[in-house]
Amino acid sequence: MRLGIIGLPNSGKTTIFNALTGQNLPTGAATSGQFEVHTAIVPVPDARIDHLKAMYNPKKTIYATVTYADIGGLDKGINEGGLKGQFRTELGQADAFVHVVRAFANDNVPHPYETVNPQRDLETLDSEFLLSDLVTVEKRLEKLQGEMRVKGKTVDPLVPKELELMERFKAQLDAEKPLIEFDDLTAEQHKTIRGYGFLTLKPVLVVANLGDEAKDVNTLLQYNRVKSQIVGLQGKIESELAQLTPEDAAMFMEEYGITELSAAKVIRLSYELLNTQAFFTVGEDEVRAWSIPIGATAPEAAGAIHSDLQKGFIRAEVMKYDDLIAGGSEAALKATGKFRLEGKEYVVQDGDIVHIRHNG
Repeated sequence: MRLGIIGLPNSGKTTIFNALTGQNLPTGAATSGQFEVHTAIVPVPDARIDHLKAMYNPKKTIYATVTYADIGGLDKGINEGGLKGQFRTELGQADAFVHVVRAFANDNVPHPYETVNPQRDLETLDSEFLLSDLVTVEKRLEKLQGEMRVKGKTVDPLVPKELELMERFKAQLDAEKPLIEFDDLTAEQHKTIRGYGFLTLKPVLVVANLGDEAKDVNTLLQYNRVKSQIVGLQGKIESELAQLTPEDAAMFMEEYGITELSAAKVIRLSYELLNTQAFFTVGEDEVRAWSIPIGATAPEAAGAIHSDLQKGFIRAEVMKYDDLIAGGSEAALKATGKFRLEGKEYVVQDGDIVHIRHNG
């Protein structure tokens, strides 16, 4: 899972990246329009893993992860003629976006549009992506129409189907609506358009960078886009906290009455935004969280561990996390009849503890 962190110049995008990843990249140095990308893999905070670790005392503990890419170079008007090259490729490869919008004032860091207005900045980002997708659609339409004219009745049967889809996309984008609002795309259509990397088809997590002042994000922004979330984060404070040892960070948080870092919430929301959930495997060697799409079956969960487990799948031994914690041990859980065997049709639930029985 890869999320691209984007934002207008001087939005504090790299500060948010540092807060989420614990990196210490220099901030404020990049010039407008300069392409640059930095990546980091981040564990998803999960108290359930911590409790299972205490129960099993394993040699290794492995959390689910997300990858963040800090993508520089976005600015109003960059789309003229369409996004190009490595910048467009990097945006297209993201599974979702973290839109960082500035919600803090700082005379030493001038806003590129002179005034601080997070709603305007968010709409600017959306407009650039709408325009990018429209350019892509128009170019594809031109090519498909050309094939229809040249080949006539001998044209590939898939061409008129894609042409119809692209015409629907163009109408949607002309109406200034994102492509993600289409809820009737078939699996075949998703496969057809996968290679285009349409930007408005991707989920969005909006992070209002509050600087060092706590504010209610709901008074700053409204965003009704489907598959989206809004969260506020005091970027300056949390990026500094991310550089401290866990012990020093805990002392600082206690002193200032901070019960939870917003960065941890952003990471969890990033994970949930991609229609993903976690199941666990446990034992003395390892306690581990595995990522699967919501709705995945037991064999598909087995495949997340190893393809051989999916091929040789027989049954899944399943425990509910809450039942295990309440019972205190696997033995106690079995005594209550809450330790179950499930077959190929079982849909794995978030927090299931699973052991795969298989051939081989």
